[in-house]
Amino acid sequence: MAQLLSFSLPTKANVTHKPSAGLSKEWLPSLDVKVTTKIPALNKRRTAGISVVCSLGGNETTTTVKEPEAVPAGVVLGRSSFPPTFAFGAASSAYQIEGAWNEGGRKPSIWDTFTHNEPHKIKGGENGDVAIDSYHKYEEDIQRMKEMGVDSYRFSISWSRILPDGTGRVNPEGINYYNKLINTLRENGITPYVTLFHWDVPQALEDKYGGFLNSKITDDFANYAKVCFMEFGDRVKHWITLNEPWTFSILGYCLGRHAPGRCTPEYFSYPETCPVGNSSTESYTVSHNLILAHAKAAKLYKDHFQALQRGEVGVTLSCTWYKPLYETPQDRDAVQRSLEFMLGWYMDPLFTGDYPYSMKAILKEKLPSFTEDEANMIKGSYDFIGMNYYSTRYAFAFPYSSAPPPLAIFDSHANTTGEKDGIPIGNLNGSWLYVYPDGVRELLLYIKDRYNNPMIYITENGTVEINKPDTPIEEALRDKHRVDYLSSHLAQIRQAMRDGADVKAYFQWSLTDNFEWHEGYGERFGLYYIDYNDSLKRYPKSSTNYYTEFLHT
Repeated sequence: MAQLLSFSLPTKANVTHKPSAGLSKEWLPSLDVKVTTKIPALNKRRTAGISVVCSLGGNETTTTVKEPEAVPAGVVLGRSSFPPTFAFGAASSAYQIEGAWNEGGRKPSIWDTFTHNEPHKIKGGENGDVAIDSYHKYEEDIQRMKEMGVDSYRFSISWSRILPDGTGRVNPEGINYYNKLINTLRENGITPYVTLFHWDVPQALEDKYGGFLNSKITDDFANYAKVCFMEFGDRVKHWITLNEPWTFSILGYCLGRHAPGRCTPEYFSYPETCPVGNSSTESYTVSHNLILAHAKAAKLYKDHFQALQRGEVGVTLSCTWYKPLYETPQDRDAVQRSLEFMLGWYMDPLFTGDYPYSMKAILKEKLPSFTEDEANMIKGSYDFIGMNYYSTRYAFAFPYSSAPPPLAIFDSHANTTGEKDGIPIGNLNGSWLYVYPDGVRELLLYIKDRYNNPMIYITENGTVEINKPDTPIEEALRDKHRVDYLSSHLAQIRQAMRDGADVKAYFQWSLTDNFEWHEGYGERFGLYYIDYNDSLKRYPKSSTNYYTEFLHT
């Protein structure tokens, strides 16, 4: 993933109000929110000191040593700071790296269609037709991982490379490609962690019945998962059914920024507008079907494959951590609603079999419901939870309105910002990522307390820089900000483990720079720099050297 994991209310620059279209005037003030306040800033935390008495030859000297305010990054010296069985890896996804969009029997996914038909929605009009050509370069990428010292690699399978029409005929060339990838990983001592769905619905199913807007896809997804379990399960022991259902649902069906590019047409102006969609309701239908698709695939694995193959199955969720903008009851409530409308939307059904109470109370009939049998199937349908964390933002409440919210993203009645009184919550990397290492620890402990401490894999964590084509490669490789990000976040993850969070793996996003969805190739998340102007050559950044040293210490 590695892109937009939180969303502030759109400004008038990209949301156009047309009264005749039905966007209530009561919502207009919330479409141009500026965070200003007359509430005084909170007092800064005082730093205590430790009195140290040194004695040498009977002479005592007393001095005061300042206590650190946070866990220093340096306390995580390397892999040896973590338990011996802790997995360290890097991550990727099929559409973002493979390329070969029409090779080897593969048919289009919704991302092929979206980038080809609506290039104005992608920075630079780019697409993943070639991406970084991992389809042809996977062996050299695996060799780089081996040299770096990672023991695990998370990648996704392209559904339409395995089943070109989404169902029915299995493509032997697709099976052969992933067999070669999996076998080469294992031969080099790297354990595969496989994601079945990273947003690339076969276009054939989108055309046939509307993709995840139709519950029929839950059975087709389970069938696709069955093919993968049968073909690869003797060597793949870690299965992730879905990646970030929140991002897929909101950015694809509310805001129209991601494939399949659906939103209420009259709510947005060009180039953000969509040909068709309903920004108020479709995200909930899609998420409902995603949860059921996960549960059916997980049940299939547990009932028919797990005992023999001795693997595990889980799902990857995403969550921005939130802090109250001010310590008021309203903003603290806004934090909780923000978490429930992002993480709880999926985690509550997985844990309890039903949606959070706040969502049911606010959304009423707009939120689908599960049957008793569905709830029983969903509840506990995971061996682990994958968690993608990048950033933290402030949350604050805005007034309730009698008019229905125009976009699902408004339904939590909370807005977010990266700044407070003009001061960012952390350094801004790229276009959206505020660096706040404490957030990953606080998120992990929140999950521990709310959901009975499930086993967690950090399936994505990393930071970004804007791609500047005129920057010399030698300069672009010096990514000190990523070194700082990795070291500080690893320290906070280790602290969360000391505090009782059951974290078992860490995957850096990402192994290489790649196609970053609607940002095209305009943002770079990789440990390895990709030279898009010279045969997609790979170059190690400073962070590659840091991670290598970390993994060998």
